[in-house]
Amino acid sequence: MSKYYLNYLDELESEAIFILREVWAQFENPVILFSGGKDSILVTHLAKKAFHPAKIPFPLMHVDTGHNFPETIQFRDDIIKELGVKLIVGSVQESIDDGRVAEEKGKNATRNALQITTLLDAIESNKIDCAIGGGRRDEEKARAKERFFSHRDDFGQWDPKNQRPELWNIFNGKHFEGEHFRAFPISNWTEMDVWNYIKRENIAIPSLYYAHEREVVWRQDTWIPNSEFLVLEHHEEVVTKKIRFRTLGDITITGGDESEADTLEKIAAEVAGMRNTERGNRSDDKRSESAMEDRKRQGYF
Repeated sequence: MSKYYLNYLDELESEAIFILREVWAQFENPVILFSGGKDSILVTHLAKKAFHPAKIPFPLMHVDTGHNFPETIQFRDDIIKELGVKLIVGSVQESIDDGRVAEEKGKNATRNALQITTLLDAIESNKIDCAIGGGRRDEEKARAKERFFSHRDDFGQWDPKNQRPELWNIFNGKHFEGEHFRAFPISNWTEMDVWNYIKRENIAIPSLYYAHEREVVWRQDTWIPNSEFLVLEHHEEVVTKKIRFRTLGDITITGGDESEADTLEKIAAEVAGMRNTERGNRSDDKRSESAMEDRKRQGYF
C-alpha cells in the first residue's frame, strides 16, 4: 500500500491554513495585521489559499506610523487593489495629534512604541476580536513564548504566564467582552522556511528585501537608511552602499546589511549562512534585553 507524505513546507503550509480557518470559525470579526513585510505578505498569501476560490473573508489592518519606507506603502496599496479586500488604517500621527501619545525626542527617537496605543484604539473602534499576525518564534525570545492563539485582556495586555494550553491542535478562542486574541499561523516557521516558501510560490515582495544602492548612515552597529526623519550628528556621514533589509519596520529604526543578494536564490543562500538573528539590526530591540517583551505586554504586535 502506498504512503502519502508531505514535505516540510507543505506541512507548515497545512498547519498555517488550518489555524487561519480556525480563526474564521471561532471569531466574529478577525483581521490580518499587514505591515508590508515578508511575514505579513506570507500570511496574506496563505489566507488566499485557505479560502480559495472565495476572497479573503476578513480585512487587512495596517498601523501607519508615518515613518514607513515609501516602497512599503506602495506595495501595501498595490496588494489591496489586487486582492479587492478592505484595508483598515490606524494612524500614529492622528494619535499624536489627538494627544493620545507623545512623540519621542532626540537622536534615537522612534514611533515604534507609539503603535501600541494606535493598534489598541483601532481594535476597539472596529470591534476586532482577533488580530492575525506574522510573528514567528525564531525571531525573538519574547515571540518564542507566544501560542498560536494568544489571549489579550480587556486592556489589550499580554501575560506570557497566563496562556491557554494548545494540546493536539485544539484552540480555545473564548473570551469576555472587551478581550481579544492575536493569532500567529506561522509561529513554527523559520526565516529560512519563509524564504524557501516565497521562492517556491513566487510570491511578490517589496524591493527593499533585494540588494540595492541606498544612502545610509552607520549607527548602532548597522546601516540606517537616510531619510527626512533621521537626525544626523556632526560626526555621522551619509554614504551610498549596496544593502538589503532582512526585516522591515520604520525607516528610522530598520538597519540593513551590505549584500549582493538581488534574487530570491541568492537571498536564501545568504540567510542559510547567517548566524545573527533576523531582528538584530532593529534599533528598537536594542534598547534593553526585554524591549520586545515589554512592548508586547502592553499590547504590541
